[in-house]
Formats: sequence, structure tokens, C-alpha cells
Amino acid sequence: MPVEIREIQITAAVQDSGGGKSSGNASASPRGGNEDMIAKCVEQVLEILKEQKER
Repeated sequence: MPVEIREIQITAAVQDSGGGKSSGNASASPRGGNEDMIAKCVEQVLEILKEQKER
């Protein structure tokens, strides 16, 4: 039985780094990882929509 998602809720937590100092565990390119994640999500959503159209 197919599952239809009518609403999606996304929440995020933003933390201040405290005075602009970089922490030791921060990655070199924090935006690059986010952009990759967004691209993967968009790709998956488009794939789901394509599959629904084929039905």
C-alpha cells in the first residue's frame, strides 16, 4: 500500500559559536556538507515524484 505524505515539518537548531572563535571540531567547509545533503534530498524527492507519475 503506498504512503502519501501531505505535510513535512523540518526543524533546525542554530548555536552561536561564542564570540567568533572557531572551535576545534568545526569542519573546514560547513556549507559544503549542507549543500551536499540538500542536493541528495532534492534528488530523492524528484525520484519519488517521477515514480508517482509513472503509476
